[in-house]
Amino acid sequence: MRNLILLIIIIFSSCKEESNWTNLLDKDLSHWDSYLSYKHQLGYNGQIPKDKEGNVIAPIGLNRPEYNVFTVIEEDNEPVIKVSGEVYGCLFTKEEYANYHLKIKVKWGDKKLIPRKDLLRDSGILYHSIGEHGAEYWRSWMLSQEFQIMEGHMGDYWSQATSAIDIKAYIPEYIMNPVADKSQPFIPMGNGEELSGFCLRSANYENSHGEWNTLELICFEDKSLHIVNGHVVMILKNSRYVVDGKSKPLSKGKIQLQSEAAEVFFKNIEIRNLESLPVEYSQYFQ
Repeated sequence: MRNLILLIIIIFSSCKEESNWTNLLDKDLSHWDSYLSYKHQLGYNGQIPKDKEGNVIAPIGLNRPEYNVFTVIEEDNEPVIKVSGEVYGCLFTKEEYANYHLKIKVKWGDKKLIPRKDLLRDSGILYHSIGEHGAEYWRSWMLSQEFQIMEGHMGDYWSQATSAIDIKAYIPEYIMNPVADKSQPFIPMGNGEELSGFCLRSANYENSHGEWNTLELICFEDKSLHIVNGHVVMILKNSRYVVDGKSKPLSKGKIQLQSEAAEVFFKNIEIRNLESLPVEYSQYFQ
């Protein structure tokens, strides 16, 4: 009986909220701005790039469409964002969001560029993004939490700049990384914590190269879930960032889509507000 009641609640909630989705993708990218930093080279060490004479190179900056890093193409009569990856940077929403369910489809292109030419294709969804661009190692993105999009690693977590979070995961040993798993307790990771700001997703649910993947991000208060093709691959809570050695809550901000030296495509970007955490998601935090 309990399972039947739970199923009825889930179906009712799904029907009620079916029409509450907002489409974030049109041919004019009207919901987005863009930022471009640098064409990073092999050997980059986290410092501001300099020219041959030792002079600091300024980042390209905001809304520079002439570089054609972010363009909208049409595929099967649908708008699709093509990210060339030729310059590090991001698309980022004009609005800030909190307490939401984000859906997005992503697939890889074929092109890889320096410095990732011999590495895995890489991108990401950066959420709860605040502050200035270029706050992290690659000097390209805002302080944020990252839902990793990477070949073989869709759903990993990365801390960006001084963010931190707690994740249900196995503790690492020696050179191993922590691995997310719903059976484990929450362990803190990121700025100010013993563990660095990286955690592997629980399992690989990525589709074959060139096929679309459906990614979902659930954010409610300090909690989040990373979902890949219908599978919850990471459970996170206590989202925060560090300023002058003190932790502050990080539960609201813009959403960034990364350009990171690999060709990638996005479509069907939708978001809806959550007034509460639905039962099918709240169970992961009990």
